[in-house]
Amino acid sequence: MKTQLKKNEKVILTIRKHWFVLLKPILWTVILLIIAIAVAVAGSDTEFENFFLIGAGLTTVLTILWFIYKIIDRNNNLWAVTNLRIIDEYGVFTNNSKETPLDKINNVTYRQPLLGRMFNYGNVQIQSAAESGSTTHKMIERPKVLKDTITQHQERYKQEQIKEQAQSLANAVDRQKPSGGIDISEELTKLHSLKEKGIITEDDFQKGKDKILNN
Repeated sequence: MKTQLKKNEKVILTIRKHWFVLLKPILWTVILLIIAIAVAVAGSDTEFENFFLIGAGLTTVLTILWFIYKIIDRNNNLWAVTNLRIIDEYGVFTNNSKETPLDKINNVTYRQPLLGRMFNYGNVQIQSAAESGSTTHKMIERPKVLKDTITQHQERYKQEQIKEQAQSLANAVDRQKPSGGIDISEELTKLHSLKEKGIITEDDFQKGKDKILNN
């Protein structure tokens, strides 16, 4: 991966297009090579033998170079899931990269055709509030793994953000606690613990936090 990671960022999963995307290039490569050989053989006994051999040679070289390009293109086209974002890299002669923060993702779905279930490939659609909007990535290897990884780490990211926010508020108001009053830091910590355990909702947490701070 060429994208530079941020501080405290780590790569959780790297996904590429399935090797099925090379089937069509392989088929065309074989067909063009057969044509090149046939042209060379057909022209071997004619006065234009050199012309046919040069044409067949150029066709062979260009076909092989095109196939190599397709292989490099697949290797450079990847999706990386980190604990902060999704990185989409692509390009052979140029380096291109797009990213979507985990907290901007609204929904992730995937679809596998019959062959996709057999060979574990499919399409993954990511809907986000970022500029990219809704994006569908086709012929992805292990689409379910990609979808589940994004969902799991998106939830972890949200929980970490809430925890950091609560701790930051607790530290800020702890220095302003009046003598003989309640321990605001402790009350906020307890409230956040209830939120993490699922005992109270996000709305309950916000109302309780406001009540503690106002008191």
